[in-house]
Amino acid sequence: MQEKSPDYGVLLVNLGTPDKPEKSAVKRYLKEFLSDRRVVDLTPWLWQPILNLIILNLRPKKVAKLYQKVWLDEGSPLLVLGNRLVSKVSQAMNTDDQSSNIPVIHAMTYGNPSIVHAATLLRQKSVKKLLVIPMYPQFSATTTAAVYDKLFKGLGKCPSWPAITLLDDYAEHPLYIKALAESVQTQWEKQGGKRHLVFSYHGIPQRYADNGDPYPRRCQRTSELVAEYLRLKDDEWTHVYQSRFGREEWLKPYADVTLSELPSRGVTSINIISPAFAIDCLETLEEICFELKDEFMHAGGREYDYITALNDSSAHVDLYKALIEENTKNWTACK
Repeated sequence: MQEKSPDYGVLLVNLGTPDKPEKSAVKRYLKEFLSDRRVVDLTPWLWQPILNLIILNLRPKKVAKLYQKVWLDEGSPLLVLGNRLVSKVSQAMNTDDQSSNIPVIHAMTYGNPSIVHAATLLRQKSVKKLLVIPMYPQFSATTTAAVYDKLFKGLGKCPSWPAITLLDDYAEHPLYIKALAESVQTQWEKQGGKRHLVFSYHGIPQRYADNGDPYPRRCQRTSELVAEYLRLKDDEWTHVYQSRFGREEWLKPYADVTLSELPSRGVTSINIISPAFAIDCLETLEEICFELKDEFMHAGGREYDYITALNDSSAHVDLYKALIEENTKNWTACK
């Protein structure tokens, strides 16, 4: 008896990672990532010489060393922890008595497993409808829109397409806010009391926001809702942006500058959380856990603890299951 085609498929997409924590692999990854005009919008004739002659000759060795500090036995944290989450989401979606198996596939915008590879797997399963969830809680043209670009470019050579639904973001979803807030509460219980809470988000150039990218508004909204859930007063939490690169102005307040100033304001004990990252990666496990901690402690800080990303926690699985069900309910109702 021929196996019934799935009612729909789900594609969960994150940013990407090198295949190995080695200079050559990092160089290959950075070239693909930094060549995307969603990420760096300078004209190619200006940017490509800078990228190929300077950045790709200087940064890969340094970045490879940073990856080596956080690399897991099974591979890159972003890929390993992401795979665990996707596996659990798949199990959650297929535990009920369903007549068809719903494929949930993991892909990366840059590097492997590629969106093209994931789309091929879904086509082989004869998926007629596809839900695409970029794993970025707050929409940005530099991340979420880049997923769309890659997806449609990959489908361009296909003879037929599934019906596609694209999720823009989930910055205000109640289960997302609840999961973040409860992760903070768990940390507070573990350490024996609450501390000043720092929300740190990956930055983008201020120019992008000035041109209409909604990312800072979405980040601010997430912070406000989590602070409201936790009943924090205005002076009990701080909102910052990390990971700036280059000389132009990025979103402010800057994380490194702010953390170095907090002790002088009497804030010497903090917890820091990074809601922009669904899965822990280099920017959280290295930049937050080492670089930003050093800034804070050297400035007079006493206590500093990072609250991990939601990763493959049960609350995160529940969130993604809800996102899938909410965005495919009409599909299943009409099957």
